[in-house]
Amino acid sequence: MQRAVLFLILLLCVSCDFFESKELKTQKLVDQEIKEINWNTIDQFPLFINCDEMDSKEDQKKCFEDTFLQHFSKVLSDYEFVLDKNITDTINMDFLVDAIGKVSMINIEKNSAVADQIPEFNGIIARGIKDLPTLKPALKRGIPVKAKFRIPLIINTK
Repeated sequence: MQRAVLFLILLLCVSCDFFESKELKTQKLVDQEIKEINWNTIDQFPLFINCDEMDSKEDQKKCFEDTFLQHFSKVLSDYEFVLDKNITDTINMDFLVDAIGKVSMINIEKNSAVADQIPEFNGIIARGIKDLPTLKPALKRGIPVKAKFRIPLIINTK
């Protein structure tokens, strides 16, 4: 009889998981899943209306970048710049697409030649961002997320 009682007590001690609530088990699974997610990548790039969400991730990225660059090429071509000397430079634009698809400029890396000869460059880019076509946000596991991007823009005034 003592062995049976001892066995039951031992069984109760090691089977604490059986008494764990469903909410606690669910929370543990969610916490484990969150730890395993790579938050540095997205599942789907932000998409302009002309981009297809059924395309591969690489094609989505290409469509996103191409549409973005075409837009800014058009924005810059609408201006007539008077320059002292020709400029050939790559300008890196860092921007954020938030979870509702709104784009905001974070930083523009340019050399001093661009800054000296086109001082209004940042303002032109800022206005261009306001005129971007409608954009769907990036997705991570089907949930809209904010995403930071760096797009190189080549300036060649020759």
